[in-house]
Amino acid sequence: MKLRKKFNFSLYNTLILTYSFSLLISLFLSCSASNCPLESNVTCNYGFYDSEGSPIKINDEITISTLLPGSKTVYIYKRLNESTVTLDSRDESYIAKGYSETISIIRRDTVLLNKISGASSIKVPMSYHYDKDTIIISYASITNKDTLYISHKSYTHIDLPECGTKQFHKLKDIKSTDSGIFNTEIVNSDVNYDGNENIKIYFNGVAE
Repeated sequence: MKLRKKFNFSLYNTLILTYSFSLLISLFLSCSASNCPLESNVTCNYGFYDSEGSPIKINDEITISTLLPGSKTVYIYKRLNESTVTLDSRDESYIAKGYSETISIIRRDTVLLNKISGASSIKVPMSYHYDKDTIIISYASITNKDTLYISHKSYTHIDLPECGTKQFHKLKDIKSTDSGIFNTEIVNSDVNYDGNENIKIYFNGVAE
């Protein structure tokens, strides 16, 4: 006579509860992750205007750079009737070709937007290691550049733990040179990923 094995209902219930709990956790994390912002790039947004406040597009070709802390050593090679070459490291092949070498200390900067035209606005990331940013605008048709000095405070922002952290900024002050710029104004001091305009740049002249 064969004995029927007794089914372990306690073990079965434990497995069901464990599976159900795991499923609920997965659904919760999935729902939470879907609540993360779709646009998560934090940029300071600049709008372009003429001196009377009308929105404009810049017909000139401009390049946007930012000044980095400290300085760097560069090697400058010159030869008669040849273009000057500037490098971040020594290249003895130029000396062999008859170039003269000059070692110089210059400021450190990096290009953020290179040779754009027809722009009515720009989006520029901000530093969160320093409380002052220096933005340089170079013009194709103007020899002198414009420099913007932006003071701000950075802080960590968390929407949800699974979304990670972002660095938001609070604008405090802005000053600029006046080669092509008439005036600057902070219109929204909160720099985040909402996409709102933060700074207005008024350029010299009036749009036709």
